[in-house]
Amino acid sequence: MRAAVFVKDAEPLLIENVTPAEPGPRDVVVELGASGICHTDLTVQSGRMSHLLAGPSILGHEGAGTVIEVGNEVSYVKVGDRVISAVRPACGRCDNCLRGKTHLCTALWPMLRKRRGARPDGGDYYAMSGLGTFSQVMTVDEASVVPVKTDLPFEQLALIGCGLTTGAGSVLFTADVEAGSSVVIVGCGGVGQAAIQAAVVAGATPIIAVDPMASKREVALKLGATHAIDPGAGDIGEQVREITRGRGADYAFDVVGGPNVVAQTYKTIGAGGMLVLVGYGAPDDELKFPAFDFQSQEKCVKGCVAGSARIRRDFQRFVDLIETGRIDTASMVSRTISLDQVNQALDDLHTGDAIRSVITSF
Repeated sequence: MRAAVFVKDAEPLLIENVTPAEPGPRDVVVELGASGICHTDLTVQSGRMSHLLAGPSILGHEGAGTVIEVGNEVSYVKVGDRVISAVRPACGRCDNCLRGKTHLCTALWPMLRKRRGARPDGGDYYAMSGLGTFSQVMTVDEASVVPVKTDLPFEQLALIGCGLTTGAGSVLFTADVEAGSSVVIVGCGGVGQAAIQAAVVAGATPIIAVDPMASKREVALKLGATHAIDPGAGDIGEQVREITRGRGADYAFDVVGGPNVVAQTYKTIGAGGMLVLVGYGAPDDELKFPAFDFQSQEKCVKGCVAGSARIRRDFQRFVDLIETGRIDTASMVSRTISLDQVNQALDDLHTGDAIRSVITSF
């Protein structure tokens, strides 16, 4: 099968014909219908997170497709099911899953180390997030896919696997935004646009989008933001306070990552406010906050992984929100591409040229 394989930091992915290993008893084989290209894929390809990979790996973690084969111990899905891949599995057996924190499932780590087949030179390959959606077919543990009942196109379903769930979940689950609260979203790519729409669902107001790209600010306003800020036009903390009558935001979501953006986003929250860290920083990044302000204003900083979602409960919920028009995933798909265009799509993430490119031809 054809796949896009990461081999070396900061070098283009290689389009190769690889040979998948035989599926195990708990494995599910999925024919991909679509795969989103997420900023995390770029973070891995650039070398900032490649330490998580066991070796040459098929990248991609945001996909949807049809089950074509199952192992003899699989009970959750069946051949013919339409499924969405999950950036974090939910095994249902580890301590975190049993405590209801399935987004922190510990089954992920052995999945990252599992050999998934052979490259043309005979060497082993692995799969990002235990998935590898930049391929015609992927073989995954059943804990990493969720069946859904819907006729939505695969290019929209794929976004649920990471971008939509991470962004919307950060608002609805991680922060549990209250109706009437003021919200700031810094970074209006796919994850940020999902967060904006979830803020609408939650009844937040105002909803303030922050992004240097005018085109992304325009989409944010279309999808429900009440205000859009250009960070190049001045300090975003001051701009947010002007909108919120001097109070600052109740909730702020940094969807970009990195100490500088986190520090700017922290300035937007008011007394009792919560800063949610959605975007990934580098492993050696360190964050600093003014101690007196942090304590005396009773502010909160909270991490967010995969939107704190319970995938087996929430994926179908997101499908229902899309089908009823509460969330618009069609507007989040900037373009559909072929697997051969994957490296150009990764380059586009550097320039901010697209909200989401989606592979639909493998």
